Amino acid sequence: MYKVLVVDDDKILQQSVKDALEYHQFQVEVADNGKIAVEKVYGSKFDLVVMDVNMPQMSGMEALVEMKKHDPSLIVLIMTAYSNVNDAVKAVKEGAYNYLEKPITSENLVALIKRALKARSLVETTAFSAPKISVDGESTEGKFIGESNEMKKVFNIISKLAKVATPVLIRGESGTGKELVARAIHFNSPRKDEKLVTINCGSIPETLIESELFGHEKGAFTGADSRKIGKFQYANGGTLFLDEIGDISHAMQVKLLRVLQEQTFTPIGSNREVKVDVRIIAASHKPFEKMISEGTFREDLFYRLNVLPVYLPALRERTGDIPHLVEYYVKYFNSVHNLNISGFSPEALEVLKGYGWPGNIRELRNVVEHCFIMESGDQVSVESLPAVLLNSNGEKEASERSDVIDIEGIRNSVIDDLHKDDGRLSQYTFKFAQIGEGDSVKLDFQRSKEEFEKEFITKALKLHKGKINQTALHANIPKKTLLRKIEKYGLVPKEFY
Repeated sequence: MYKVLVVDDDKILQQSVKDALEYHQFQVEVADNGKIAVEKVYGSKFDLVVMDVNMPQMSGMEALVEMKKHDPSLIVLIMTAYSNVNDAVKAVKEGAYNYLEKPITSENLVALIKRALKARSLVETTAFSAPKISVDGESTEGKFIGESNEMKKVFNIISKLAKVATPVLIRGESGTGKELVARAIHFNSPRKDEKLVTINCGSIPETLIESELFGHEKGAFTGADSRKIGKFQYANGGTLFLDEIGDISHAMQVKLLRVLQEQTFTPIGSNREVKVDVRIIAASHKPFEKMISEGTFREDLFYRLNVLPVYLPALRERTGDIPHLVEYYVKYFNSVHNLNISGFSPEALEVLKGYGWPGNIRELRNVVEHCFIMESGDQVSVESLPAVLLNSNGEKEASERSDVIDIEGIRNSVIDDLHKDDGRLSQYTFKFAQIGEGDSVKLDFQRSKEEFEKEFITKALKLHKGKINQTALHANIPKKTLLRKIEKYGLVPKEFY
């Protein structure tokens, strides 16, 4: 339940706002002036403050400044009479989310509050969400998900960038959430009521990118059957997010620089200049410094975009956040799949922390969903993790043991394991058995183990005609482990019928 503080010296209005919010399931406290409100904010955690401007002892403007010093993430909505709208606009510049003109209706108030909470959730979910995850505005109790210092720096920069209109360059590996940062900046900025237009520069052919950005006139080129409005003109008044800007050509870099400097452009085939008011947010995973030295990216464009850069850390650089991210995704997929999994076992979490995460948060999300599909218990175990994570950890351990491996020891160990099943399947040929006693060669233990596993499971499936339950029973393999190994090695049981 969201916690709201209503601040107004008008007792009647204060009570009516309180009643309206409580009707919509908000938890509400009240204060008669700015001084009391600041004391309450310092003493307790609120999701949102609804506050009047003109009050005794401390005005709404003064209280706003003090509240923002204490908690920059606090949402403040200003209530004002029509004659004081200028004060409300000033309050927005000081960090208030928006303002409401009196008389205030319950519908308008609640609608604005929901929009404000959704905007804040975009910032909060930056720590754990990949670009394609929709944001539903659910609260996380006012706490940023992601406790690492790296992510706290990101949150702080987002807060600063939301208050200004300068271009932004977001840098980070694929899957770190660059598009979501752009959304967070836009929806917490004064442009939040205007369009956010996204274009992936890397997915559009070079011959079409200029038309996509600036538009064209009818007949400007073959196939131009009608006039087209470009993304710059379409986003006028709002924000244009240029994803993978490092992929655009040198010629387009020149034209883009002109728009950034002059806020004007010329559509293809036109003699008219179009003036626009658009904020540019760009993103890329590419190494701009190297591209500049090689002459593939303009230095002046880079510095024009790189006023206050946002660096999104890779997941491997903030492994301390993994338990928080996993907790969020467990709740998310419990809801999606109508399950009740309590979380990951300590052993499974350790595997997650030890993995390199080349796909970053997007990959983590997919791993958690994979585990939800594979897990049959109420807690995700190591056995439900994808093979790539387990192999990665095994290969890491093997690489640390570069000494010579005793083949006789491996052979005896594996053959002993076979005989534990009363000799069942022990007749299967095993390539290590062909190595003479006393032989010592340098081998990859993990790879050899996997080759044996695949051969063992393949022959077991053939013997029992692909029947999972029979194979698991007679080969002495837990069914869950058998299914995981079948998936790992790409085996198809029905092929053995």
